[in-house]
Amino acid sequence: MKRKLNMAFLLVFTLSFFSVAPTEFDKYDTKVAIMKFETEVINYGTIIQNSEGKRLFTFTNTGDAPLFITKVKTSCGCTVPNYSKAPIQPGDQGELEIKYDTKRLGAFTKTITVISNAEGGNKILKIKGNIVAAK
Repeated sequence: MKRKLNMAFLLVFTLSFFSVAPTEFDKYDTKVAIMKFETEVINYGTIIQNSEGKRLFTFTNTGDAPLFITKVKTSCGCTVPNYSKAPIQPGDQGELEIKYDTKRLGAFTKTITVISNAEGGNKILKIKGNIVAAK
């Protein structure tokens, strides 16, 4: 009796597993967010020490699902990101503000990593430029 009960349980468990397996049509129902930047590199050019360090990366969600930015990491503490935590709907634009500390002299190249649910994984952006002393 116990053996029949175990076999019945195993049969029910196996059948329930197959009923939730994805179907051939499920792969056509997936929606994705796509983050399309106007530019992936901002060149500050040659700027004077202590000048304005804010710049904007503008992007559009060209996908068909809401875009969520979960985190933005920079290559050093001299670069500070600011971005909206609200989802960017398909077709809408968003902005990522970057503020570089322009007290430092010399050439610089920094990376910004945008972590989101967008297709293709993390997006790497760059800022570069050269800071010279005021005369």
